Amino acid sequence: MWVIVFAKPTDALLTQLPLLALAITLFGSTNIDDLVVLIGFFADRRFRTRDIVAGQYAGLAVLFLVSAAGSLLSLVVPKAYLGLLGIFPVLIGIGKLIELRHEGSEPKNSSHGSIAGVALVTISNGGDNIGVYVPAFAVHSGGEIAIIAAVFVAMTALWCILAHWMVNHRRFGAPLRRYGHIFAPLVLIGIGISIIHNAGSLAWLLRRMGL
Repeated sequence: MWVIVFAKPTDALLTQLPLLALAITLFGSTNIDDLVVLIGFFADRRFRTRDIVAGQYAGLAVLFLVSAAGSLLSLVVPKAYLGLLGIFPVLIGIGKLIELRHEGSEPKNSSHGSIAGVALVTISNGGDNIGVYVPAFAVHSGGEIAIIAAVFVAMTALWCILAHWMVNHRRFGAPLRRYGHIFAPLVLIGIGISIIHNAGSLAWLLRRMGL
């Protein structure tokens, strides 16, 4: 009896592992550049730590809520159709790879040491995030989106802690800036392909084409 009671939470957790992995991948791949921006904020004496953290959470909350609202289309549009939105992460990833050929641009910091300043930079720097989040949220239930939100909250805290730590160990920042921008686009392309596949969009499209 005791084995059964204690096994249930473990089994439930195991069933959520793919969703947790997706949430972590979504956040990490779309916020690599935010980590670099956070490093800049923490290195700037005009910004207090609590303001940076609050601004980061506020900015990402706006991006998340806008994306969740956009995903409500899943209530009236077939899943296979929405899965085709996975082409946007693919295109964004390809676009970022193309941008790598024009290196030399560093993330810009806000000129205002305030929560609003950090939030605005986060929002403006995360415009592509919406294009990735909407199709990912659209093929998941409300409960699953809530789990993704919880992961995003935890990952945002981790991002802030990591950025603060890296400011005190600057030699670790250079490799991240050098290789992070290469890795993130490839992950975005992978996420887009996964969305299209999991929604059955490719199979549906092939059937429509008579193949």
